[in-house]
Amino acid sequence: MDVDVSKEYAKSLDDQDELAAFRKEFYVQPETIYMDGNSLGLLSKRAEKSLLDVLDSWKQLGIGGWMQGKYPWYYLSEELGEKSAPLVGAKSEEVIVSGSTTTNLHQLVATFYQPVGKRNKIVADELNFPSDIYALQSQLKLHGLDPEEHLLQVSSPDGRQILEGDIIEAMTEEVALVVLPTVLYRSGQLLDIQRLTEEAHKRGILIGFDGCHSVGAIPHRFHEWGVDFAYWCNYKYVNNGPGGVAALFVHEQHFGKNPGLAGWFGSDKHSQFDMSHTFQPAKDAGAYQIGTPHMLSTAPLIGSLELFQEATIERVRKKSLHATRYMMDLINEELWSFGFAIGNPDEDHRRGGHVCLEHPEAARICKSLKDYGVVPDFRAPNVIRLAPVALYNTYVEVWETVQLLKRIMDEQLYLKYENERDVIA
Repeated sequence: MDVDVSKEYAKSLDDQDELAAFRKEFYVQPETIYMDGNSLGLLSKRAEKSLLDVLDSWKQLGIGGWMQGKYPWYYLSEELGEKSAPLVGAKSEEVIVSGSTTTNLHQLVATFYQPVGKRNKIVADELNFPSDIYALQSQLKLHGLDPEEHLLQVSSPDGRQILEGDIIEAMTEEVALVVLPTVLYRSGQLLDIQRLTEEAHKRGILIGFDGCHSVGAIPHRFHEWGVDFAYWCNYKYVNNGPGGVAALFVHEQHFGKNPGLAGWFGSDKHSQFDMSHTFQPAKDAGAYQIGTPHMLSTAPLIGSLELFQEATIERVRKKSLHATRYMMDLINEELWSFGFAIGNPDEDHRRGGHVCLEHPEAARICKSLKDYGVVPDFRAPNVIRLAPVALYNTYVEVWETVQLLKRIMDEQLYLKYENERDVIA
C-alpha cells in the first residue's frame, strides 16, 4: 500500500482531527515532542486547577474540607469512581479511586484468591510487569505456598506476545485465579479480555486484569464481560500525575464479599465514624479501600476526568488507532533499511495505545531522541516505546518523530551514547 510520507499529509490529518482542540488543555513544552504518555501523561490545565482547588480547601477550611468546599474529600473517591466507570464499561458503584496499582492488586488477590484442595494455583504470564508478579508471589507465600510451584506463568512464543490459546490451556482444574494485563507493557498487545473471561468462568476460575496500559486509551466493557475484578493506575493515559491515586473495579456479583485486607475507609460511609471495632464494609467497590484517601494525589483526577467526559473514550480510541497505524506505516516506509522491527500486533483489535519499535541499539537511540527533542521510552532489552496520545499529540509530531529517527540512523548520531539504560529507562 502506498504511504504518503509528506509533512503536508500529516498536516492534513491534523486539520481533520476532531480531538485537536484538547491539545491546548495540556502543558505541552515548546521544542519537545512528548511520546511517553504511556508511562506518564502530561499535566492538563484542568488537573492543575482541581489540584489547586483542593489545596485551597485545605488552606481555607482545615479539617472542614472533609465535608465542605468545592470537592468535599469524604465522598471524593466514590464520586471519581463513578466518573471513571465509563472508561472501563462499569456501573458507577463498581469502581473506586483508591490506593496504588500494587496495593490494589494485593487487596484483590487477598480477597479473591481462596485456594481449596488441589485448586490452589494462580495463572499469570511471563511478560507481565514485575510488580504484579512480586505481588502474586507474596500472596502465595502468605498462604504458605511455593511460588515456583503455584504461580504458573504462561510462556511467550516470541518474547513479544502471549497467545490466548496458551492461557486457556493453562486454565486447569488446579487453577483458582487468573491475573493478566489487558495490554502487555512492552509490546502493546491487547488481550481478548472477553474470551479469556468466558473461558475462565467455564472452568470455575475467577479472573482479574491489570488495566494500567489500556485505561484511558481503550474502551472496555468489564461489567458486560463479567470480569471479576480489575485494577489500574491513573498516571499514564488518564493523566493524574506522578504517583497519582489508582483505581479498581469489582463486579457487582461480588458485592457483599468481605475484602481480604480491611481498613476503615472501606467502611459503610454512614457508620464509619461510629468507631466500632466490628467492620461494616461498604456495599459496593468502596469496601476495597484501606486507608485514608490521598487527597492531593487524587485531586488532579477531577480535572482529568472532565476532559474524558468531553472527549469520550470511544473518540480517544479511534484517534489512537489511527495515529499508531500512521506511525507504523511511516516506520515501515522510512526506517525499514535500518534494522528496525515493529513488535506490537498489526491488527487494530489486538493493539494497545503505543508502538513497540525494536532495535539492537534501542537504549542509545532513545538517548539520541531525547537530546534532539523527542521523549520516548526504553524497555530492556531492545524496545523503544512511542505513544501518540490522542488528547495532546499531533500527526505532525508523529511524522517528525519518524523523520528524526531516520536522521539519527542516517547520520549515526546514536553512536556517541552507551547502549545501556539510564537509572530510569
